[in-house]
Amino acid sequence: MAVSREVTDHVRDLFSGLGPIEIKRMFGGAGVYLGDAMFALITSDGEIYLRGDDNLGAAFEASDATRWVYRGQKKPVSMPYWQLPEPAMEDPDEALHWARQALIIAEQAAAEKRARKARRG
Repeated sequence: MAVSREVTDHVRDLFSGLGPIEIKRMFGGAGVYLGDAMFALITSDGEIYLRGDDNLGAAFEASDATRWVYRGQKKPVSMPYWQLPEPAMEDPDEALHWARQALIIAEQAAAEKRARKARRG
C-alpha cells in the first residue's frame, strides 16, 4: 500500500519550517529528505518516524515514542528511527523541535556516506 497524498501533504505541512523537503517513495512507504539527508520515513500505514541515535532515541522513548522495527524475512531488526511523538503530530512547532534534531543526525550520516564513497572512488 502506498503512502496517501493526504499523509504526504500533512508531513510537508509539519516540516515546512525546515525548508524544501522532498518525499521519495520507497518499499511501500516513503523517505523524507532535506538535501541528501533522509531525516524521516513514512510507513505504508502513514506513521511518521524520525532519524535518531542513542541520545535522541532516549528522548523519543521518554516521550512514549516507539522505535521502528523492520520485520523482514529473517529476524526483526531495530532501525535508527523513532515514531514522531503524538503531541507533535498536530503541532508543527513541536514537530520541528524533533525534526531539527533528527536532521542533524541524518546530515551526519549523509556526510559519512559521502566520505565513504569518496574513499572508494
